[in-house]
Amino acid sequence: MARIRIPSTIVILLVMVQTGFILFMYARYSSFMPHSEEKPSQVHILILSSWRSGSSFVGQLFSQHPSVFYLMEPAWHVWVTMYQNSAKVLHMAVRDLVRSVFLCDMSVFDAYMPWKRNLSDLFQWAVSRALCSAPACDSFQRTDITSEMACKTLCGRYPFSKVEEACKTYSHVVIKEVRFFDLKVLYPLLTDPSLNLKIIHLVRDPRAVVKSREQSVKALARDNGIVLSTNGTKVEDSKYKVIQEICRSHVQIYETATLKPPKFLKNRYLMIRFEDLVRDPLSEISEMYRFADLSLTPTLKSWIYNITHGQGPGKKKEAFKITSRDAVSVSQAWRNVLSFQKIKKIQEVCKGAINMLGYQLVDSEKEQRDLSLDLVLPRRQNQFSWSSFNPKH
Repeated sequence: MARIRIPSTIVILLVMVQTGFILFMYARYSSFMPHSEEKPSQVHILILSSWRSGSSFVGQLFSQHPSVFYLMEPAWHVWVTMYQNSAKVLHMAVRDLVRSVFLCDMSVFDAYMPWKRNLSDLFQWAVSRALCSAPACDSFQRTDITSEMACKTLCGRYPFSKVEEACKTYSHVVIKEVRFFDLKVLYPLLTDPSLNLKIIHLVRDPRAVVKSREQSVKALARDNGIVLSTNGTKVEDSKYKVIQEICRSHVQIYETATLKPPKFLKNRYLMIRFEDLVRDPLSEISEMYRFADLSLTPTLKSWIYNITHGQGPGKKKEAFKITSRDAVSVSQAWRNVLSFQKIKKIQEVCKGAINMLGYQLVDSEKEQRDLSLDLVLPRRQNQFSWSSFNPKH
């Protein structure tokens, strides 16, 4: 039987063609298969805080960025609709709404809002630059710094469908929420392969929080009732039960994230103190932006400087507005406004949080009023880990 001799060069050529064909088919086939290891193209940031902690200010730092689609407290709609329930019971509904918003699925609001609706039906819609610029509204450009008043005047009548349309055009979706009291509730979102979620945990000295809350007593009464599970009864927090729950939640969130955290939290949790932010805005904001994979633009730098170097401490009527003011004075105002008797009570119910978050207790009215005594302790790595994301100090 005759043997056919094939030159080695032809064999090599055939092998190369065959290998190329296999690689081509594999690439074509794999393009239709889900990639479980790939992260979603959008980045999702949850600013996790509590009422009157400076979270609206931090929200604006993200909202005004041209790459960010931002919503302020969309879960307000859940609490308003289901106000007879407790915060714990509402955790699941709040989490589901937040997940849908991160995925730009705004049909989740159908359960909480009228069928025929405009942008103006969404809670605090006008503080979102993304809803005041194209494609949501044609009055502003994405690079503009927008104001709430101008946006309300020009953009409120646009259809609600613009919210979802706009959301899908941004690289970052950022939500600010004050209605989570347990980090473990967020575990399903942190392990959801359709999300690329990172958490910024904003805290503030509880004594300053109480001073700020006293400017907004009536506005917070319904939320207080939900926190304290009063079956829909509004509550004025004269006995500091709500602030006690808030302090407890900050401790829980912080400990869960930093004391033997689950692996999926690595590089996805960042602690920020409001006091550090107002003392060194550009440094702290730069850290937050790095964490969120964003860059600080010259326009934003200028706006941040102006908004943190205004005149005066802020007025009662501005309690829920972002205005230019002396941010450091705002952070220290409680020391001159609250009585020492109130301070003692707040320290009693929030002592654990005050110590853990790095604030100094005061033992007398003299210490309270002495502004040369710094009550914001330096961050020290050997005392505690501030974040699983590359601490600076």
